Amino acid sequence: MTAKDDIDESSAPLVEHLIELRNRLIWSVGAFLVAMILCFVVAERILTFLLTPIEQAMRALGDPNPVMQYTAPQEYFFTLVHISVVSGLMVSFPVIAYQLWRFVAPGLYRSEKQAFLPFLVASPVLFLLGAAFAHYVVTPIAMNFFLGFADAFSVVTALLPGLSAIPGADPGTPVPASSTEGINIVFQGKVNETLDISLKLILAFGLCFQLPVLLTLMGKAGLATSAGLAAMRRYAIVVILIVAALVTPPDVMSQFILFFAVYPLYEVSIFMIRRIEKRREAELRAEGLWDEDEEGEGKA
Repeated sequence: MTAKDDIDESSAPLVEHLIELRNRLIWSVGAFLVAMILCFVVAERILTFLLTPIEQAMRALGDPNPVMQYTAPQEYFFTLVHISVVSGLMVSFPVIAYQLWRFVAPGLYRSEKQAFLPFLVASPVLFLLGAAFAHYVVTPIAMNFFLGFADAFSVVTALLPGLSAIPGADPGTPVPASSTEGINIVFQGKVNETLDISLKLILAFGLCFQLPVLLTLMGKAGLATSAGLAAMRRYAIVVILIVAALVTPPDVMSQFILFFAVYPLYEVSIFMIRRIEKRREAELRAEGLWDEDEEGEGKA
């Protein structure tokens, strides 16, 4: 009987943790569903906002009435659902993060709480910063770059008028507005494909902007040092380029923009970890626990 009582007593905390986890998951899923439904109500406005860069690019290239299309009856509906899911997750993230914090916080010391809480706040801020950078800077550049190819030949013929002349006619004779020869190549974008490009860029930049949070947390935990990260710069460049190639649409421009946006964050992470190390050194020196050998290794 005693053994049985010991087993029941030892399993009670596990049951309580599972109940707590279930409650936190219910709150998180509920917040996500409510946010997704609310976002679905305004999904068309969100779609218009996300398509603004390509609309501006099309107008800049001379299209006075930009048009996007869908080619299946259910395509537009599921496009709005896609927007609702992504937007709902972003809107409900503060609630989900709070529930995660409430589940983890009781098992942390006060110093650990003070160390972890700023990163929990910085993470969504950096994600929004990366998403805004992608939407307002990267996506317009990408859209103008790709759609600009449609006018590339007209630019060349403007610089070299002889290329646009009618064969056999006087070199100065321009090509008429309508001709029985040749094919006009025009852009007829699909809503879901264009939206996928915008969302991929937003998610890619939002997630990659989490690099300082990740590396600084590793520095706080002693899993990374400023000297070690500085020595790994050349490898970090290669890794960032590979990640940029994987998470962005298949074009070199987006990849390099992501690289030049993320690599400075790597340097910021080194600076943050160096500050953490100096603060830790000062605390240990004040307590008389600082090891000079450790100092030498840190500077190596």
